[in-house]
Amino acid sequence: MDKLIGAGLALALLAGCASAAPLGNTACAPEGRTGTALTDWRAAGFVTDDADTAAWDLAACLASPDPGLRDGIGYEGLTALLRRGDVSDAVRLRLSARLGSQLSVADAAGVTAPFSALALSEVARTDRVDPFLTDAARADLVEAAAAYLESVSDYRGFDDSEGWRHGVAHGADLAMQLALNPAVDAAGLRRLRAAVGAQIVPAGGHAYVFGEPGRLARVILAIGQRNVFSADDWAGWFAGLADPAPLATWGEAYGSEVTLARVHNLRAFAEAAYIRASLSDAPGVAPISDGALSVLMALY
Repeated sequence: MDKLIGAGLALALLAGCASAAPLGNTACAPEGRTGTALTDWRAAGFVTDDADTAAWDLAACLASPDPGLRDGIGYEGLTALLRRGDVSDAVRLRLSARLGSQLSVADAAGVTAPFSALALSEVARTDRVDPFLTDAARADLVEAAAAYLESVSDYRGFDDSEGWRHGVAHGADLAMQLALNPAVDAAGLRRLRAAVGAQIVPAGGHAYVFGEPGRLARVILAIGQRNVFSADDWAGWFAGLADPAPLATWGEAYGSEVTLARVHNLRAFAEAAYIRASLSDAPGVAPISDGALSVLMALY
């Protein structure tokens, strides 16, 4: 958590250098819209004459306990503006700081941090498509993303009335966008890979049921596509996953709920990684297919 806070502060300092002028609303009322005006705006594709203010306003919706505002307005609206390339470099920088600082927010509803991570993945994507971060700021963002993914301990996924939290999956989405960025160096990729490794088998015997292993596997494929690590390096990483310690054998895992969850989660991750890697012809991905298969063979 200290690393997460430190990286967020570093991003905030950089954003402060970009602009000190206030922007927009602090509640979920983008450009003053509420109620049906918001749903109409969404239906119209979030068209606006002031994308910078709208983007800043939409970010406030990410903390809403209302899933319609949080997901359908905040996340979808911010994504639309960012993917159209409508948001300025200065505001993208400020958004990266704002969202990065919110990765450590522990609100009662448990929604601010995971949705900040999800929205931040879209900001990170724009840096890959149209770079705006300095090397130092990008490195801080990598550290913030990795520290957040490692820190997730609220494993709630979807609730019929409360919507999504999905902290691990959203953290993985952020890590994936950074892993795909050619400006992220080998040290950054190694840091992101370590963060993924920390959540493949979550502490406490939690069993994933909301697709988290597949989202984690996407990060590993993105890292593999960068073709930075050797086959031996990947083999060593997967060997660590396949090691049953502290159990003597994987057969012993069938004696308790906690260790059964470990087998379930690891198998789901390895299957997702194996299938995705086997279907890819990208250089650097073959060792992932081999490594994932070695894990599956150990488990079966």
